[in-house]
Amino acid sequence: MRKIKDSARSFQQHAHMTHRAVIHPPPADLRTKPRATPRFALFNLGFRPFYLLASLFAAMSMLLWIAEYSGYLSQGYIRDPVWHAHEMLFGFVLAVVTGFLFTAVRNWTALPTPTGALLAAFALLWLAGRISTLLPFPLLAAALNAAFPLAVAAALAVPLVRSANRRNYFFVALLTLIATIIVAVHAAQLGLVRWPARAGLQVGLDVVLFIIAVIAGRVVPMFTNNAIAGAAAARNPWIERIALAGVLALLVADALRIEGGALATLALGVAALHMARLYFWHPMRTRAVPLVWILHASYAWIIVHLLLRALAAQGYIAQPFAIHALTIGAIGGMTIGMMTRTARGHCGRPLVADRGDVACYALIMAAAVVRVAGGIAFPELLRATVILSGLCWSLGFALYAIRYAPMLVAPRIDGKPG
Repeated sequence: MRKIKDSARSFQQHAHMTHRAVIHPPPADLRTKPRATPRFALFNLGFRPFYLLASLFAAMSMLLWIAEYSGYLSQGYIRDPVWHAHEMLFGFVLAVVTGFLFTAVRNWTALPTPTGALLAAFALLWLAGRISTLLPFPLLAAALNAAFPLAVAAALAVPLVRSANRRNYFFVALLTLIATIIVAVHAAQLGLVRWPARAGLQVGLDVVLFIIAVIAGRVVPMFTNNAIAGAAAARNPWIERIALAGVLALLVADALRIEGGALATLALGVAALHMARLYFWHPMRTRAVPLVWILHASYAWIIVHLLLRALAAQGYIAQPFAIHALTIGAIGGMTIGMMTRTARGHCGRPLVADRGDVACYALIMAAAVVRVAGGIAFPELLRATVILSGLCWSLGFALYAIRYAPMLVAPRIDGKPG
């Protein structure tokens, strides 16, 4: 009987202690603290810093160019339109391409690309290149600007080679080629070579056109079919290969400085190929989905660019109209479209363009129409069209930066890494 009473007393004491432990948990310093999720995620993945830098730079550098174009400002040793072209091509575009590839190659290879402190170092190297063009130190500017694409190429080569992802080795080659073109442009600007700086910039544009054509061929049909039921966007293998080969042929022609009828014929042929390519993607079925139609509309500007190149080669219009159809319409439109979509996807946000995104798209498309169509139709208003186009461009990318900066610096809302 005593054993039963002792057992009951022991059970009551144990229950009382357990009850107290529940009501009065141990001090906080004795408990295991959950690890806090870092709230600053700007350097978690390549697209984050470079999309933010690219959008800010696109907005601010365009205002700087407008001031110089209007006669209110003078730049560093690279002056006049060469600085503007250099910074748009090797500053803005290269930042977007870097952000995209650092993110995409990680997905393609399942291997890491630069993050954290290393990614921050890449961003600082890019920023140093931008500052250097405003300073009177040409050799430093050439070295910094050429070093950036070479460093990016090396960073991408590691995961691509380790995973034997031969399909994408050509990105490393193209980035190395861009570094070579940068050196050539600076050497021409310093009078060290006879090859004009503008010829180097044209070849650089051809390289970017090829990169955009490749990426667009991979993602535009896929995004279209994913977003629109029954869109049936297709890739014709023969047209895909020949259209890309046509861009490479144009690059070689520009490197050899072929002009006149031969260049016009080539540009018309390549335009026809890309028109057929776009036809198979069914662009008219995307009108109700802004996140997709901006990519189709931007790709259509490639065709406009090639047609205008043919006209310019024959002397019917000025060459800058063809250039800006590519730089504003195709490159500007494609980058703002990809920057919104990939930022939303990799930040865990819905893949739906809101009114702010549509406003960004409309401003960039308006910039292209004003600069190209407005300039051709109203040559007496050329100065006004250049300034108005630049303001639309600047406002479009400034709006992106303002709206997406909080998303780019914060962790994914779904808690996933990236």
